[in-house]
Amino acid sequence: MIGGALRLDSAGKLVLAALLWGASLWLLRPFWDALIWGAFNLSSEAKWAEALHFFLYDTTKILLLLMGIVYLVALLRSYFSVERTQALLGGRREGAGNLLASALGVVTPFCSCSAVPAFIGFVAAGVPLGVTLSFLIASPMVNEVALALLFSLFGWQIALVYLAAGLSLAMFAGWALGRLGLERWVEPFVYEISMGGHVDARPPNFTERMDFAAEEVRQIVGKIWPYLVAGIALGAWIHGWVPQGFFLRLAGPENPLAVLGAVLLGVPLYSNAAGVLPLVEALHEKGLAMGTLLAFMMAVVALSLPEMIILRRVLKWPLVAVYVAVVAAGIVGVGYLFNSVLG
Repeated sequence: MIGGALRLDSAGKLVLAALLWGASLWLLRPFWDALIWGAFNLSSEAKWAEALHFFLYDTTKILLLLMGIVYLVALLRSYFSVERTQALLGGRREGAGNLLASALGVVTPFCSCSAVPAFIGFVAAGVPLGVTLSFLIASPMVNEVALALLFSLFGWQIALVYLAAGLSLAMFAGWALGRLGLERWVEPFVYEISMGGHVDARPPNFTERMDFAAEEVRQIVGKIWPYLVAGIALGAWIHGWVPQGFFLRLAGPENPLAVLGAVLLGVPLYSNAAGVLPLVEALHEKGLAMGTLLAFMMAVVALSLPEMIILRRVLKWPLVAVYVAVVAAGIVGVGYLFNSVLG
């Protein structure tokens, strides 16, 4: 009875927090409109005022979205351990394994920072190399933050197309890499690690799961907020001052190499979906094709140079190079497909 009351109290707090979060998100635009255009009486014709409005509104909106999404996903993820992920993928054949690994990559907590331990754990658990690579492609690229923010900025259609494209890319790229027989280019120590048995401790109660989710918000938002604010600041500058014609000449529909250039530009950058999406939003308002922009975002998130350096700890350079080439080619293809379908 006491446990039931505690769960009810915790659930009540969660519902109240969700209502406050939703109300805050709904009131953001009227608040900033009233403050900037009303209280301060700034002119929307002034570029600096429009850029300021863009920066303040997008910063608060995306931070609120990020905190809510990370909390919810962390709460759900508390029921889904890393060991369970490894158990689901271990022994799976290629094909079905690539599909399952790509789908699991969307809902599990891995990014470039955790690529090495994830890779070691999966290979040591008997997961085929190609299946593991499908997971590593999907996990940073098609994550819950990217999908939720795409939905909020561009609508469910763009988010759904991105989900389908990202999962297809992760599945087929992993399958292709698995077919090439590249195990010889994995560092030998990876195969020498054996996975011991793991006995789960007492499952946490709902209050402990809520505490875990709150700690995830603190850690994740604490790590990425500088990238987020920098991305929004750059987006505000582009939104307010950079001429539309400049970007249309550089990466507009008239340039047949725009998607390839966007991918090459995105590879050396280091950011995450939350940090790069405000820039994508600003460039989209300047008239850049959605396929070009999403190819740029995919390259930044899935093929960043720091991630490749991290992966070098477990993969030899030839496999890193093949990995980058196959994924980059897939991203370029997805970009051109987006442009042709979305116009």
